[in-house]
Amino acid sequence: MDVVLHLADEYILDSVWAFLWPAHPRGVSPLAKAATPSQSAIANLSSHFAGWAGSSSNALFGGRQWESVAGKTVSALPRDSMIRQMISLSAITYVGIFALYFGFAGFSYFCFFNHDMKRHPRFLKNQVRLEIESSLAAFTPLTFMTLPWFVAEVRGYSKLYEKVSDMGLLYTILSVPFFLVFTDACIYWVHRLEHHPKLYKHIHKPHHKWLVPTPFASHAFHPVDGYMQSLPYHIFVFLFPLHRFVYMGLFVFVNCWSILIHDSDVIVNSPLETIINGPSHHTLHHLYFNVNYGQYFTGCDRLGGSYRQPKSSDDPLLDVSHGEDEDVAVVKAAKSGVKAKGIKSE
Repeated sequence: MDVVLHLADEYILDSVWAFLWPAHPRGVSPLAKAATPSQSAIANLSSHFAGWAGSSSNALFGGRQWESVAGKTVSALPRDSMIRQMISLSAITYVGIFALYFGFAGFSYFCFFNHDMKRHPRFLKNQVRLEIESSLAAFTPLTFMTLPWFVAEVRGYSKLYEKVSDMGLLYTILSVPFFLVFTDACIYWVHRLEHHPKLYKHIHKPHHKWLVPTPFASHAFHPVDGYMQSLPYHIFVFLFPLHRFVYMGLFVFVNCWSILIHDSDVIVNSPLETIINGPSHHTLHHLYFNVNYGQYFTGCDRLGGSYRQPKSSDDPLLDVSHGEDEDVAVVKAAKSGVKAKGIKSE
C-alpha cells in the first residue's frame, strides 16, 4: 500500500492536501501583528496543533504568502504525518474497493455469469440489488478495520522490500506460491471456524444468504467476516519478506479471485480441478455449506475431510431446466384437462 500512497501523493494528494490544509507563512506579516489578542491566541493554538499533526513550520497563521517548494504550494501536513496517512489511506482504500468491485464484478457478471441462473428456484427476488447493498454496507467498517495494517505497512513496520536484489530473484518468484499456500491454509481454518454454530449465525450466515451467488456476492458479507478472512494477507507481510510490487499485484489478484469463484458455475473434468479450488468448488460450498472451505487449493479440504469433487449432476443449471420442464408439464396437464372437460361437455 505504500507504493499506492506514494503515487497518489505524487500525482493527486499533494495538491489536495495543500488546498485543504496549506502550510503556514515563514514569517509574521503586518496583518498578523495587527491582530487582536483573541485572533493571535487562535492563530497560536492553530500553529501548535498543526505542528503536532506533522508540520515542519512553527510560524503563525495570518500571512498572505504560503510556503512553497519549487513554486508549488505545500500542505502543513507532510507526507509522513500519521494523520495525513490515515485519512489518505482510508480514501484510497475506499475508492479502490469501489472501483475493483464494480469494475471486475460488473465485468464478470455481464460477460461470464450465466443469467439463466436467475431462474433458479433458490435465486432470491431482487438478489443482485441485495448483494450490492450488502457489499456497500460492509465497505466502510471494513475499511476502518483494515486501516491499522495499511498504516503499519506505510510506516515501515512490515517486511516489504523494494529491490529484487534485496532478497534475490529466486525468493521473489517463490514468494508468490508461498503467499498463496500460506493464506489459503489460514483462510481455510478461519472459514471453517466461522461455520461453527456459535459463530455462524452472527458472522458468516449473511454471506450464505446467497445460495446461488452472482459475482456481486463476492463482497456481500458481514464486515467482521470479511476482515477475518483478510487477516492472513496482512499478517503475511509482517512475518515474511515480500516485494512491494508483488504484494500490490497479489492484493488485486485475491480480490479478483474472490469475485471469480462466485459466478455459480460448475465446470467438471478440467485438468486442475483436483488441485485448484475454483468456481465449481465454491458453488458447492454455497449449496451444501460444509464442503470446500479453501480459497485457492483443495489440499486443506482433502486433509480436513471437507472436500467434495464437483460433478455434472451438481450443476445448479439442472434445477433451472428441471423447473422449466415441470412448468411445461403443468401447462400441458392443464390444457389436457380443459380439452377433456370440453369433450365431455359435448
